[in-house]
Amino acid sequence: MTTLLQTSPDVLYPETDGLPLADNTIQFRLITTTQGGIDALFRHEQVFVAGDLLWYPLEHNPDEEKSKAPDIMVVFGRNKGDRRSYKQWKEDNIAPQVVFEFVSHNNSKEEVEVKKFRFYQKHGVEEYYVYDPDRGTLKGWFRQNNRFQAIEPMQGWVSPRLGIRFELVGKELQLYFPNGERFATYPEIIEQRQQAERERDRERQLREQAEQLREQEQQLREQAEQRAERLAEQLRALNIDPDALG
Repeated sequence: MTTLLQTSPDVLYPETDGLPLADNTIQFRLITTTQGGIDALFRHEQVFVAGDLLWYPLEHNPDEEKSKAPDIMVVFGRNKGDRRSYKQWKEDNIAPQVVFEFVSHNNSKEEVEVKKFRFYQKHGVEEYYVYDPDRGTLKGWFRQNNRFQAIEPMQGWVSPRLGIRFELVGKELQLYFPNGERFATYPEIIEQRQQAERERDRERQLREQAEQLREQEQQLREQAEQRAERLAEQLRALNIDPDALG
């Protein structure tokens, strides 16, 4: 009798590639800021945004490279929510349309511009962006005639899918929302929130001070009217018509 061995899905489709989310603080900040900014931009839409999540394009794929874990992937048409990996055949076969990679020691230029380039081109990515913070270089490709075409220049480029603008300020990548606001790190967001709270407190204090001034002015007017009435009564007591004095 032949015994059939059951293969665990975790063996067929591991949920980790064994690498850390980021191997330095710069890459980690880029991943969290970019993922958070894009997720916030589409917070009211059916768009799934993930960082360092394994993507399996095909079920029962015999190829050596069965999956990749983009630093950022954006999938339009898929529900938000937690996933242990992105198995495309379970997601209405929708591939990530936009992918970001941030070059690091564990994610070399050759890896992102050759191996991952081929993988993303093969499996339907529409826009692919690579930023190297050490060199201060930014590259991008968009799908045309089913192949990646280089974007030239990237400076000032606006993503067709995301609507965000890319800028290099010195060697630093800056991303801007469609309204022109810059993507902010979490500490910057907290500072902006605290600054907004301080401004609201200041505006409230100014309103309270203005109200106090109006009340003081009203009291002064009432006091002046009361003094004028007392003076008029004193004049009338002396048989003097106060109106005749006007």
